[in-house]
Amino acid sequence: MEKPAIIITDDGSHSIFNEVLNEHYHSKAGAISESKHVYIENGLLLLNKSSVNIFEFGFGSGLNALLTYQYANYNNLIINYITIEKYPVSSELIHKLNYPALLSLDNKIFEKMHESAWNQAVKISENFYLHKFKDDLVNFDFNNLPLIDIVYYDAFSPSKQAELWTEELFRKIYRKMNLNGLLTTYSSAGIVKRALRAAGFKVIRKPGAHGKFHMLNAFKN
Repeated sequence: MEKPAIIITDDGSHSIFNEVLNEHYHSKAGAISESKHVYIENGLLLLNKSSVNIFEFGFGSGLNALLTYQYANYNNLIINYITIEKYPVSSELIHKLNYPALLSLDNKIFEKMHESAWNQAVKISENFYLHKFKDDLVNFDFNNLPLIDIVYYDAFSPSKQAELWTEELFRKIYRKMNLNGLLTTYSSAGIVKRALRAAGFKVIRKPGAHGKFHMLNAFKN
């Protein structure tokens, strides 16, 4: 499926372009700035908890995980980070990404995230635990997961992979979330809003990252 290439976005950070889907992993207006806006500032920052279970779809470049690790370190949070990816990015490409340098983080942490074993929990640091699943979200078995506090929903766009933005899939996620849990995503497409509401979420449209009009927060109340 994947024939990726690195591009430089407007904030100087890298993104990956998937030629098969004809889509970038992040906004061309800024990969780091978009991820911070959607998943940290309008995601993790909204939770008032010292220990957080995060479920991310999909792991991709690992940028969301790295930003979460950075925030957790600065704020003394314990993060249990669970993520699923069907098509992992090659190690050759990962070693070229400039996220650690731009975030003033040790590149070894980023490498450890990508090199850690699949389908088992791995201790990345004293306050960050990573459990990567190499699997397809549509057929994924949620039963063995802990209750989730926040979902980073970072699939390719609904116009490219509509099967990943369905009411049925959001219902499975909803059932596995804690009360007052939050799903945050860059997409504000009408079909996404309708599917989230039909699955039981309270959906709030918010200003998007630079270059995009809107994004969504969806709460389990």
